[in-house]
Amino acid sequence: MKQRFDTVAIIGVGLLGSSLGLALKSRGMACHIRGAGHRQTSLDTALRVNAVDSVFLNPRDAADGADLIVICTPANLVCGVLDNILPVCSRAVAVTDVASTKLDICNHARETWPAPSRFVGSHPMAGSEKFGPEHGYPELYEGCVTVVEEGAHLDPGAHAAVAGLWRTVGANVVEMAPAVHDVIVARTSHIPHVVAAALARLAAEVGDASLDKVRALVGPGFRDVTRIAASRPEIWRDICLTNHDPIVSGLDKFLEQIHLIRDAIAGEQADAIERFFQYGRDARQNTVDR
Repeated sequence: MKQRFDTVAIIGVGLLGSSLGLALKSRGMACHIRGAGHRQTSLDTALRVNAVDSVFLNPRDAADGADLIVICTPANLVCGVLDNILPVCSRAVAVTDVASTKLDICNHARETWPAPSRFVGSHPMAGSEKFGPEHGYPELYEGCVTVVEEGAHLDPGAHAAVAGLWRTVGANVVEMAPAVHDVIVARTSHIPHVVAAALARLAAEVGDASLDKVRALVGPGFRDVTRIAASRPEIWRDICLTNHDPIVSGLDKFLEQIHLIRDAIAGEQADAIERFFQYGRDARQNTVDR
């Protein structure tokens, strides 16, 4: 069943927020969309590209009276926004976010919002190296996996509204506990960004070689692996800080693999080297290709 909302508040009108506004409009899912942010220039751009219908510098003003609120700020700001808007949220509102870390945010909402909670955490696994409302487009969420928080403490109506929101804009919804989500995305998203940044730095620091020579030998494999290193540093700083334990644990496991292949190469152990790449090939087929 198609979701429809009278008033939607999108707090944070960057790429994700503006794309959501455009997706809601293109599908006739909202009568009025409010945008909130801390920079008037971004709000003006969101208005210009028709991602929102009205704008506010205070999230509470945008949230007041809305029946759907989507927080599209960086992860480290979500809890503060939740505290700010709580006094004006009705018992009929559905509230969610788009942050790529979930445990700290969902625990904060569980501790501070009345039960059953109208806040239901989300993580649409969509994005781009580009940012800002001018880069938003209504198809961003089509076909992307979106994790939606599950738990007995959640209001069933709010949970159904949030899951329905993402399904209606084209996402594939997967329900998951926040702690499980954070462990998995640490290894499938967060650590790959760390590794991509490290590989980009490694190539840029090749002894006496000039950057022109490095660029001449950059092939598609390097471009593919390091593409995400072009993402905004402050976003990945905040992700590392809000999901530190799973990332550190995963990096420890990653270093074990690096030491394993390093020792095999140093010892010219042909069989061990081949096994390493075979295990990697098998693992990718089991996690990605199936």
